[in-house]
Order: sequence, then C-alpha cells, then structure tokens
Amino acid sequence: MERTLRTISSIPELLNHFQAYLMLERGLSENTRSAYMADVDKLLDFLVDTGISLRDVELPVLQNFLADLFDLGISARSQARIIAGVRSFFKFMRMEGYIDSDPSQLLESPRLGRRLPEVLTVDEIDVMIEAIDMSTTEGARNRAIIETLYGCGLRVSELVGLELSKVYFDEQFIIVTGKGDKERIVPIDQTAIDAIKAYLPDRNALPVKPGEDHILFLNRRGRRLTRVMIFYIVRQLAAMAGVRKTISPHTLRHSFATHLLEGGANLRAIQQMLGHESIATTEIYIHIDRSRLRDEIMRCHPRNARGMALPQREGGKE
Repeated sequence: MERTLRTISSIPELLNHFQAYLMLERGLSENTRSAYMADVDKLLDFLVDTGISLRDVELPVLQNFLADLFDLGISARSQARIIAGVRSFFKFMRMEGYIDSDPSQLLESPRLGRRLPEVLTVDEIDVMIEAIDMSTTEGARNRAIIETLYGCGLRVSELVGLELSKVYFDEQFIIVTGKGDKERIVPIDQTAIDAIKAYLPDRNALPVKPGEDHILFLNRRGRRLTRVMIFYIVRQLAAMAGVRKTISPHTLRHSFATHLLEGGANLRAIQQMLGHESIATTEIYIHIDRSRLRDEIMRCHPRNARGMALPQREGGKE
C-alpha cells in the first residue's frame, strides 16, 4: 500500500523543522548546522533557477547541481561538504515522510585529489559551433557565447555579467569582472568579435527589461542569462555534435588555457588571462600538456640539442 506523503506547507517551515532535526536528533554543533543550512539554501536557489520543485528532484538534477558548483569554481573539498549537507536534508525528508525515496543516495562526491580537467580539441569545439542552428532566434547568440567562452577563457559568471559597453571591438579587448569584483582586461579574437557583431541586431530587437540594458547576452524575454542556462546550451551543443566527453562551460575555459600553452604562451600570460590569483592554480595546465613539454626539452636542452654521443672506450669497444 502506497503511503501518503506529508504535506510541505512552506519551505521556511520545512527548513525550521530540518534545523531542529540537526540540533535535537543529530546533535550537530552550531557551526555544522549553519553550514548544512547554507548548503540546502544553495540547492533551493538552483531549483528555483531551473524551475524544478523539491519533490521532483532526482539524481540527474543533483548531478547538474554539482556541475553548477564546479562551474562556479567551488573547490572539490567544498563541493563534498555541500553534498554532505544536501544528503542530510534528503535523509531527513525521507525519514519524516515528505518524499518516497532519497535521490541523493547514489550521488558521488568529487574526489579530493588533484583532478586534471577535461579538455576539448580544436576540432571538437569547431563541430560544436557547426551544430548551432543559425536559423533560430538564439543561433547567433549561442555562437557568440561559445566563441567568447572559448576565445577569452571566461568563467560562466564573467560571461553572464559581461557588459556591452565593456566590449571594445576596435581595440580587440573586453573588461570582465572576476572573483572578488576585480576587473581585468582580456584580449578578444576577431572570430569572437565577428560573432558578437552578428548577434547584436537580434539582441537589440529584444524587449530588454529595465536594468538589463547594459548586459550583452540576454534571453528572449530580455533578461540576462543564468549560469544554468549557459550550462544547458553547452551540454546540448556537445550532444548534438557527438562529443562524448562530460563537459560544462568550464571545459571551454580549460581548453582555452591548454591550447594557449600548446601554442607557446607562458604561464604568467595565461595566469593574467584567466584571472588566477596564484600561479599555482595555472600550473595545472602543465600536467595536461606533458608531451609538448617533453618535445621542448628534447629540442632545447643542450645535451639533446648538440646530439652528443656517449664516449667510447679505447679500441672502439664499449
């Protein structure tokens, strides 16, 4: 016999009940309770953005939530902690009869060791761009989004907040606002410039909402795009192009940095382009391109360059 689910009268009341459970039944410290409540708030914000109700959450939804955390640049350790809070929340909901099954049971935490990011080849990026249907109203916009993400190595938050007045077409650079509200200048290539210019007539024809007139990339209702929407655009294009790698918008940023390194750019230049505070963050790309670095050593190291032969013993015998 199917049991009747308990009614969720309001989210604030549900959260109060959850907080009481953490304190009285779990006996967690105040700091841990506060962290878990903040974790659940992040999930609820994600569900509002994606239009999914709490009772409709399934494992793929939580996997997309985890991917969104990754796109925001949240560390693997912080992601693991957030997942712990989310798991406690769904365990509580299952115990109290709000849901039939716990969708977080099979959710895997990120590995805390250093993980090399997935990288696309230039050909894979090209086929993704070719998969864009330019006959649709969003076609020119989506092409400009992909070209800008890859051509400038932007974070998703930097892309959705990019202002039209901060795109300098003639000078070929943009000004983006990164972490900590710090601005930086990023060069933009002609391909991305042409894609943005092709999108502008469609963008300017939109019913732009008050307060959004300065934002470059808008949805059909004239509002700025969400990070989740960028995630879906990239994933959909990858699927249409037959790219089988598990990617996100951040993959285009990783690919940008890796391809720069392959082209001979130094780490300091890449660090400035990406807006990394520490060169140690940028150095992960060295590990991606080991083959190129080996070739550089073989070509440039004096022992290899001179082609020195091993000395032979007297009589020509080794």
